[in-house]
Amino acid sequence: MQQYQRDFIQLALEHDVLCFGDFTLKSGRQSPYFFNAGRFHSGAALAALGNAYAEAIIASGVEFDVIFGPAYKGIPLGAVTAVALAQKGIDKPFCYNRKEAKDHGEGGTLVGAPLKGKVLIIDDVITAGTAVREVMQIIQAEGAAPAGVVIGLNRQEKASEDTNLSAIQLVEQEYSIPVIGIVELDDIIAYLKAEAASDVLVQQIIDYRQRYGVSTEG
Repeated sequence: MQQYQRDFIQLALEHDVLCFGDFTLKSGRQSPYFFNAGRFHSGAALAALGNAYAEAIIASGVEFDVIFGPAYKGIPLGAVTAVALAQKGIDKPFCYNRKEAKDHGEGGTLVGAPLKGKVLIIDDVITAGTAVREVMQIIQAEGAAPAGVVIGLNRQEKASEDTNLSAIQLVEQEYSIPVIGIVELDDIIAYLKAEAASDVLVQQIIDYRQRYGVSTEG
């Protein structure tokens, strides 16, 4: 695990973005942990968050022309990532979409830089892949191409009971692009073990991973 990944997990814990307990997910599964990127809501937290995304992008080596932040959570995530990359000498244009088309002023649903070339999508998580597929339609409609997706957490979890693949793996296969996670669930488990977290908590997460997890990504 790289330092930026450890820093990201610590940041998520400090802001209760990553919390532990008994949570019912949209899938109906009972999870011992929950990740809510909406709780990164201070200036300092957002700056650190943008840096983590930027470090993950640089480490991945992915090539791209423009950053895209899908409405709604992806908008601030894309913005802080663009700023952090610029501070590291990688100045890329940024674009985001509206949920509803604007019929006055500049009009349309896209705001910011033109959506062209290779597009890097920034979001928090991929749960079912539905949101990513909507973004792909936007990108294709503009004549651009997806370069990859960057997310905060890869849950390493089966998309459904009918498949042994995660939503991330399905997206990677369908669009032939990488999905880059700042951290994955295995990293969180390793971090908790290193920090001597509750054995009960660690075992609950391991059990969940074994029940619903996928073996590998990519």
